[in-house]
Amino acid sequence: MSLSIASNRDASLDRLVPLVVAGLPRRDEAPRDAPAPGGRVLVVSATVGQGHEGAARELGRRLSARGVQVEVRDYLDALPRVARGVLRDLYQPTVQYAPALFDSLFHGLEHDGPLRRTADAVCRWAEAEVERWARGADVVVTTYPLAGQTLGALREQGRIAVPTMTYLTDPAAHATWCHPAVDHHLVVTRATALDARRYGVDARATGPLCAPTFTRAQRPREDVRDELGLPRAAPVALISAGSLGMGDVPRTVRDLLAHPHLRVVVLCGRNARLRRRLGRDPRVVALGWRDDVSDLMGASDVLVHNAGGLSLTEALALGLPAITYLPIAGHGHANARVLVAAGIAPWPRDARELAAAVDDVVGEPERRHQRWWPGGADPAAVVQGVLMPRLTSPARLDAR
Repeated sequence: MSLSIASNRDASLDRLVPLVVAGLPRRDEAPRDAPAPGGRVLVVSATVGQGHEGAARELGRRLSARGVQVEVRDYLDALPRVARGVLRDLYQPTVQYAPALFDSLFHGLEHDGPLRRTADAVCRWAEAEVERWARGADVVVTTYPLAGQTLGALREQGRIAVPTMTYLTDPAAHATWCHPAVDHHLVVTRATALDARRYGVDARATGPLCAPTFTRAQRPREDVRDELGLPRAAPVALISAGSLGMGDVPRTVRDLLAHPHLRVVVLCGRNARLRRRLGRDPRVVALGWRDDVSDLMGASDVLVHNAGGLSLTEALALGLPAITYLPIAGHGHANARVLVAAGIAPWPRDARELAAAVDDVVGEPERRHQRWWPGGADPAAVVQGVLMPRLTSPARLDAR
């Protein structure tokens, strides 16, 4: 197995660097230009948000288990330093402290204009390096929207001759996620596949890319609740707001506590100040960074999220009902609209509606058994299905 993957869900650029080691030949491996028996897949992610990185890691793990040689690259490494810094460092501060600006940027990228042309220029800067990474690959997959734009442009120009694929990590499609020259667009749910039609893309619902622990909780919920000091019988809401506690988390907690019986567990991530602030209420358990999120979800009755990212996908995979509340600007609102329209997650607008939504989803146990993608769907299987004809082509067989 030739894939090296980071274990922490919050992998930084430094943690992502070892991923490229898989592409370097070892003494006991064939040279890079020799065909790999199980095929080679290049996965292009980005150290911008855990949804992109988590999906790339899990896709790599699954493909590697199938005998495929996988190389994971950080799209930001293909960009000039200034562009790299803007994309990595300004996303969260803009969402948190200038939401109106972020919302205008998000919607501005949907239409032709200066903003979209700037994004196109950024994507062109990455073309030469991404083209170099793709040499020797049999399939190229990305989990980051701007990387998909670069792949589409390279495919149009004939500079990448192998199939290209984009895996959308958001519930809502967007112009930056969709490129007509990308061969395959994969999404988590049927709702996202339907939404992608607005961009002329025939997307395929292939299910989530979550770690195996999210197929079922690893520890009994009673044990987890006892450890956290939570009553075994009370309803529990789990709040996830990213590694930095993005959004109006204090208001979300306050509005949830308007429910007379609810207990609240908050994943504060790296935000120690938020944890101290929220940990004063006896009905609230404020946690720092945790590696046992699947167990916390298994001990909870509902996830309350504000973005529609990795935590939502993990909840859907585990069968934990979800509610969208106070979504962040831009993709948070877009995701909320898709989720509520599809019946996946209600979107209450105030504390009264939030309490009612909690009672509704907790009182519907059948929600835990709903699947929003075809039975048995697996993105890795789809990628391998595209890969197999490449492995049996006459040209590739002659190269062995």
